[in-house]
Amino acid sequence: MLTLIYKNKLEEIYPYITTALRMFLTLPVTVSSGKRSFSKLKIIKNYMRSTMGQEHKRAFLVNFDDVINTFAAKKARKTYF
Repeated sequence: MLTLIYKNKLEEIYPYITTALRMFLTLPVTVSSGKRSFSKLKIIKNYMRSTMGQEHKRAFLVNFDDVINTFAAKKARKTYF
């Protein structure tokens, strides 16, 4: 349809239709690129999970005894009048 408009030199008569057709022709036909990007994200996340070493995981551990002792020490400093 757009080629017909250009072939007959009607783009000046129908400028909005020409613009709409050009925009329509640039739209993707499918959304497979979006699906592929989610698939790649899943692959990357699986890779990161499997390559995370034990030492790296230990760095994220929280020693609850240290947290309790620190909290208790801060609360013990309060003075009551």
